[in-house]
Amino acid sequence: MDGTDLEITGELVAEHGLSGEEYDLLLKIMGRTPSLTELGIFSAMWSEHCSYKSSKIHLKTLPTEAPWVIQGPGENAGVIDIGDGLAAIFKIESHNHPSFIEPYQGAATGVGGILRDVFTMGARPIANMNALRFGDPSHPKTRHLVSGVVAGIGGYGNCIGIPTVGGETEFHPAYNGNILVNAMTVGLAPVDRIFYSAAAGIGNPVVYVGSKTGRDGIHGATMASAEFDDDSDEKRPTVQVGDPFTEKLLLEACLELMATDAIVAIQDMGAAGLTSSAVEMSSKGGVGIDLDLDHAPCREEGMTAYELMLSESQERMLMVLEPGREDEARAIFEKWELDFAVIGTLTDTGRLVVRKDGRVQADIPVDPLVENAPEYDRPWEPSPARPVLPPETAPPVSIEDALITLMGHPNVASKRWVWEQYDHLIGGETLQRPGGDAAVVGIPDSPRALAITTDCTPRYCVADPVAGGKQAVAEAFRNLCAVGAKPLAVTNNLNFGNPEKPVIMGQLAGCVAGMGEACRALDFPVISGNVSLYNETSGQAILPTPVIGGVGLINDRSRQARAHLAGPGHDIVLIGETAGWLGASLYLWAMAGREEGAPPPVDLESERRTGDWIRAEIETGDVTACHDISDGGILVTLAEMALSGDTGAEIAVPDGVPSHAWLFGEDQGRYLVATNDGAALTERAKAAGVDATIIGKTVDSATLTVGAADPISLATLRSAHEDWLPNYMAG
Repeated sequence: MDGTDLEITGELVAEHGLSGEEYDLLLKIMGRTPSLTELGIFSAMWSEHCSYKSSKIHLKTLPTEAPWVIQGPGENAGVIDIGDGLAAIFKIESHNHPSFIEPYQGAATGVGGILRDVFTMGARPIANMNALRFGDPSHPKTRHLVSGVVAGIGGYGNCIGIPTVGGETEFHPAYNGNILVNAMTVGLAPVDRIFYSAAAGIGNPVVYVGSKTGRDGIHGATMASAEFDDDSDEKRPTVQVGDPFTEKLLLEACLELMATDAIVAIQDMGAAGLTSSAVEMSSKGGVGIDLDLDHAPCREEGMTAYELMLSESQERMLMVLEPGREDEARAIFEKWELDFAVIGTLTDTGRLVVRKDGRVQADIPVDPLVENAPEYDRPWEPSPARPVLPPETAPPVSIEDALITLMGHPNVASKRWVWEQYDHLIGGETLQRPGGDAAVVGIPDSPRALAITTDCTPRYCVADPVAGGKQAVAEAFRNLCAVGAKPLAVTNNLNFGNPEKPVIMGQLAGCVAGMGEACRALDFPVISGNVSLYNETSGQAILPTPVIGGVGLINDRSRQARAHLAGPGHDIVLIGETAGWLGASLYLWAMAGREEGAPPPVDLESERRTGDWIRAEIETGDVTACHDISDGGILVTLAEMALSGDTGAEIAVPDGVPSHAWLFGEDQGRYLVATNDGAALTERAKAAGVDATIIGKTVDSATLTVGAADPISLATLRSAHEDWLPNYMAG
């Protein structure tokens, strides 16, 4: 049965994720009861995943423009001008729900999808990143999920030949029922060869290219817009199956055709597959689209129009070509052993018409389907303010015990086990291996480089969403500055629980407000992004996790900074003010089991002034090492620098702040730098209005020494830092 004659019941409407009010709106638009295929199309396009109906009103407040922004939100990916006739194209997207259900394929197809978003725009991808959040390491599913997700990311990225150059991997019990897998891709394209998705040209052919369509991924967008429950494993059929080798062929074929002038518009078949690509292309172009699915390449027998429109089979694209160019395009795709089929034409009707088996299966007006999509101003309530904790909070333990504990904490411990499974060097342009503040990837045939980072501190966001949203942007800015890159733009991945709950909606609204404030203050516009809601299981929500992907430019790759101490005899300088902020800190959680207190405030004016000054100092070559101070504070940062450069250090704790708060507090806007002449550097900082203090020096011994305390062996710290994750994964 093709579903044309199926009775549309209230139960069937509810199964498609539409509320009663939304179905009434559908009936008003259609003027009649929809067919099953039409119901499926509305369900997909009006899903949270495709329509952003709960977040749109807040996303519109974000700054999206700057002189260097070529394309902001609304296309497959964002585009910025990086000079020399080149554009950087990038985006981050979630594959959270699929990765929890089937970790290998969920993560792999997340990578494949974000790669297509970027090369659809005409870019050759040069780097992948990811931001991963898992549950408590002691939870019975966590090890299995880590193993599958990391293998899926590595399997897809390695096979297609794009380096995975960095990211985040963190753990917290709030993710026990919903892990987060956010994938980011950055690509390069000539500024005069950017491709867009708006269809144009009445009568122009609509072409399907890539892999055949199967039944995998049907209802993927709807599934990604719902909470989990105890029966989530039954949703495995909604998880797509990826083939990176086919994607590599698709990438090369698309770029080859893009070198001609045959393409009018192009769109990845991502969430909601053929439905979203056809609807978005026709809507943006103000045209109708007529599809004959009898010509669509299928890999399974007897597929219905409903299945073909909603399948999320991977490695597929929809194109509009110039008339008469079909044979030229077909020859390219057949050379790359890919399917190529003309499946429709553009019309002047303004309608999406879908035919199958000689019958019209769907006939929907495009503009109302898109423009009348639900948009909710959901009720929200602000998170209650938490008290500011004094620096005396939490009894101090021995400095050595605290540092060893923190260096082996799941959220600080080395993620080498993860990134060594990724080919992070393929392409020959990776200039900094994973593990530093930001990845650095060279621009081919250029002295310049791009720096890329992903950042978020969810424990700050749950403590104070506005401050947490601000801090996520500020830390991305800081991580780019720490390697010497000028921050240019961000992409964001907003991961939250059920937006129908005012507390959760308040977290989203607060985080977006904080992000917007920071992006405006730092001249760091949002050019693309993704929203992932309903990350809840049986009513338990994740921590609010608005991941920021940041991209910056290094004009001279020989002047980039690294985080490792480079031998003895260098002054260690603390940049930024330190009050010993322990609220919502990793120290408080790891050492006292307490997740309380207000998070550290973010002074955006100071962030920008300090970041601009740090970059200028790096460009002079006077900074021999630089590292952003974040989780674990000054001493964890110094230990990471010492281990990275295999160089010891001695520092002194000033009077006035309890030593454990000064060493492990998480005041924002700070860096540790090493330099040959600390006195000169601090003088220049003072002149620029930047707080800078010499706190120690690098030494010719494999130890860290804090004041009069006993030296701490780097070997001991290395063991704690490097061994936790391999030992955990070995069981």
